[in-house]
Amino acid sequence: MISAVNLLQLLNGNRLQILYFRSINGFLMSLRPKNLVLLTVLLFLFAQKNYAQLNSVSSLKIAVLAPLYIDSAFNKDNAYKLGNINIPKYFLQGLDFYNGIMMAVDSLEKEKAGIEVWVYDTKKSFQTSEMLIHEMQKENFALIIASFTNIVEQKAVADFAFNSNIPLVSATYPNDAFISANPFFVMINSTLKTHINGLYNYVQRNYPVGKVLFITKKGAVEEKIQTEFDSAAKKTYPLKYQTLQFSDNFNAYSLLPFMDSTKQNIIICGSLNENFGLNLVKILSAAPSYRSVAVGMPTWDGIKELSGEECKNVEIVFSTPYNFSNSDKTVISLAAAYKSKFNGRASDMVFKGFESMYRFSKLLMTHQANFINNISDNSFKIFNDFNFQPVILHPSSYIPDYIENKKIYYIKKLDGQIKSIN
Repeated sequence: MISAVNLLQLLNGNRLQILYFRSINGFLMSLRPKNLVLLTVLLFLFAQKNYAQLNSVSSLKIAVLAPLYIDSAFNKDNAYKLGNINIPKYFLQGLDFYNGIMMAVDSLEKEKAGIEVWVYDTKKSFQTSEMLIHEMQKENFALIIASFTNIVEQKAVADFAFNSNIPLVSATYPNDAFISANPFFVMINSTLKTHINGLYNYVQRNYPVGKVLFITKKGAVEEKIQTEFDSAAKKTYPLKYQTLQFSDNFNAYSLLPFMDSTKQNIIICGSLNENFGLNLVKILSAAPSYRSVAVGMPTWDGIKELSGEECKNVEIVFSTPYNFSNSDKTVISLAAAYKSKFNGRASDMVFKGFESMYRFSKLLMTHQANFINNISDNSFKIFNDFNFQPVILHPSSYIPDYIENKKIYYIKKLDGQIKSIN
């Protein structure tokens, strides 16, 4: 395999006929060599202005924001400085999201779509949110697609989008903090409140008979989860359950005395802490004399250990706004294309990047100024059924505080395998 240094020299040697270079964090990209693990980081500094027929004079401009950490990969002389073997983990989510975006752009290019894509690195060194907004103000964007990592950058870009009448699609970040009175803000990754209400209703519908325990621990987030779960009962007929608070490293002797060997036990984990949830599942798996179901938070979607040997003897249920089924033909095709191009396995961030770029670009081209009112149009569905609904936090408000995807999938796993998706 070609080394990072050699690849950089190849690029600097103009072997790709680079026509356009932009030293700030906004840029266009097109040509990429195939089958190179390290190509993604290296190519962040290079761009080709022509996107075939994508960026005509009348094309629609789309801004993509992602945590790319470009300045951490190169020094001031544009020399790659991370070595030739592994890319640090903190790069991976942003890179995978970007790769998914660019694979969607390849598909749009083949369709001769009338768009122009600009990518901004939200983790550029010494860059403030104000500096990022200043750069974005130089272009006339019709849509912003973002993978945020914190509420500060999200709030700054959301305010810019509102003041500029630009729809902003938050593709991965589930936090709605500080967002209000902004009907231009669209959230794909549903909020914790939506998940909790959904899980409450799921348990209520699917486990009407049994002993229900709500397991929690000390913490501000845990208090919020419990409050939301308790308040969910006020919206429908109440679910009878017992709340238990344990230490971080509780054991079977703490939990099992509260369970019933003659009934099905529905154990709800009221914490986002992955270790706490994993410990709960392991305890239930090691107690086969109790019929039990472990109901978890959306963070369980990313816990690989839940498919391990220590978690196989218990039914597991958790919620997610995304359903990337391994049996889906588009998932299989995109994963194969990713492996061919990057010699690696496509993560969920690749699929999220691809879906958000392709789906919302097509909706923008179809509806243009009426994009927001048609955000739930499923004509260009890729993987997921989205159900975008306006959220009004205060009854006296006249406009939505934001628009949120209310569609939640419920994944049921047993013995490490997915048994059903509702």
